[in-house]
Amino acid sequence: MGIFDKVFGKKEEHKENEIKNYKDFWDWFLTKEKDFFQVIKNHKNIETDFFEILSPKLKQLNEGYYFLCGMSEDAIAELIITADGDIKNIVFAEEIIAEAPKLAQWKFTALKPEMNLDHGIKMGERDFSQDNIYFYSNEIDGYPDEIDITFVYEGLTEENKSDCVTGVCIFLDNFLGELNFATQIDTFNIVGKDDAEKELVPISKLKDFLLWREREFIEKYKNLKDIGDDDAYTVLEAVLTNGSPLIATVNTTALKYDAKTSYPWISVLKIEYDGNENSGLPESKEYEKLDSIEDEAYQNFKNDGGTVYIGRESADNTREVYFASKDFRKPSKVLQNLIKNYPEYKMTLEIYKDKYWQSFERYNVNQN
Repeated sequence: MGIFDKVFGKKEEHKENEIKNYKDFWDWFLTKEKDFFQVIKNHKNIETDFFEILSPKLKQLNEGYYFLCGMSEDAIAELIITADGDIKNIVFAEEIIAEAPKLAQWKFTALKPEMNLDHGIKMGERDFSQDNIYFYSNEIDGYPDEIDITFVYEGLTEENKSDCVTGVCIFLDNFLGELNFATQIDTFNIVGKDDAEKELVPISKLKDFLLWREREFIEKYKNLKDIGDDDAYTVLEAVLTNGSPLIATVNTTALKYDAKTSYPWISVLKIEYDGNENSGLPESKEYEKLDSIEDEAYQNFKNDGGTVYIGRESADNTREVYFASKDFRKPSKVLQNLIKNYPEYKMTLEIYKDKYWQSFERYNVNQN
């Protein structure tokens, strides 16, 4: 693939021919594809004649879409729809590309693919390649399935650390591919060679290492029973540092489950409400409405075996609702659709990997 350009979305929106679903988008794209192809092939006026036209249309579908485009072959233009590593938007990039038409002059790709980086990448005056990036794995006491990696870049110093960290991350994003980089590594840090604490492994061996750990993980947990629906709950109360009360309801059955790592994806749905007249807690009518939203989410996951309700917290005019899942795709769709269905509330969604549910250790539930 040639040089790709990235767009982070424009503020302008074209209201004509509003895009409501994937079919609408691709029907619209078909009316423009010949013009777009010439713009990409000739590499002229790309900003005005391609980016500024395509970006608002994608934005009508999802604020989290980004895209790359270039010539993958002499006669083929490639459009890559990417989530820029944001877990909650990966499924939507996959879905829109799955609906793409077959066109002789176009190739459509979901997420940034793994690329051949034999010659590395260059950022400013620095090279990032298999010749100057290494890694080693860290074992964390009590968390044997955690994949924690230290990456080592030869030229990293305190003065250039920010630029070097960015360069290594861009290298890994392309070396592993967007999906693998976002999902196969649990935690990582980047240091200079002088700060390395273990024997350095060539970065060329990283893919095999990650595949081995993934196979090991799947084999270990493949025959486990699901958590199930026989839940018991505990209500907890606390006081925040600002003096405001906090009330939490937690699923103690789930928190005592002895194979939490089989549900590694944590979803946090945050719902803002007006609790100013009740010390930051929802009043009765608001409480009922929030409960109905929460229950709607719960019912969408109930009995599917892939997602478990962990609990909720209410404090400081915000309710946080927690779920743990085997995969991130269904929670992404269910919870973001829920957000769209209740525009009267300001809601946000975060999805991240936490194999051992360390996020919920604050509840201090007895595991025995």
